[in-house]
Amino acid sequence: MISSSREYLHFDPKDTSIPKFHHLMLGAIAPRPIALASTIDKDGRPNLSPFSFYNAFGANPPILVFSPSRRGKDNTTKHTYDNIREVPEVVINAVTYEMVKQVSDSSADFPKGVNEFAMVGFTMEPSDLIRPFRVKESPVHFECKVLQVIETGHENAAGNLVICEILRIHINPEILDESGKIDPHKIDLVGRLGSDYYVRASGSAIFELPKPL
Repeated sequence: MISSSREYLHFDPKDTSIPKFHHLMLGAIAPRPIALASTIDKDGRPNLSPFSFYNAFGANPPILVFSPSRRGKDNTTKHTYDNIREVPEVVINAVTYEMVKQVSDSSADFPKGVNEFAMVGFTMEPSDLIRPFRVKESPVHFECKVLQVIETGHENAAGNLVICEILRIHINPEILDESGKIDPHKIDLVGRLGSDYYVRASGSAIFELPKPL
């Protein structure tokens, strides 16, 4: 059946303001997992910031990708991006409901060199294989080396795809079920929606649907 699209609103990126198009994208592409990214600069100063342009993209080798995009307001790059250019290593920490207020606070535009761990009350835990610190309060840490950074543009709000290979995963055993798998009810993850909205991935929000045979 062919239906008319006249009931839809239409938006083209060239004819829509960046903030407007950004809000439309993020409202529709959701929920998005949150990467709480820990990096350090060449002088060893730690940085911590959340990114919801993030996901897993392979298991062999194990690949994570996140994007510390250019700032929309002034086209500057974020400290996470600058640090990765200097020290190509990152810890991606899982974000739980219990952590979410501090995670949000860590997204504030602190001056370069400010330690967000200290500012928001997270504990720095040394990594085993890389220099950036893990967030002790998170139940899962991915120690990663940065394989490649792909700049998708150089204008305001352009993405910078940071392609990471997982070198080691640290998991709090309290979030595992009897079979050794991560229990979604125990890990209590949080996802990002549009505007200031989040979603808690627990309770009645979780349902099972068997894969087709």
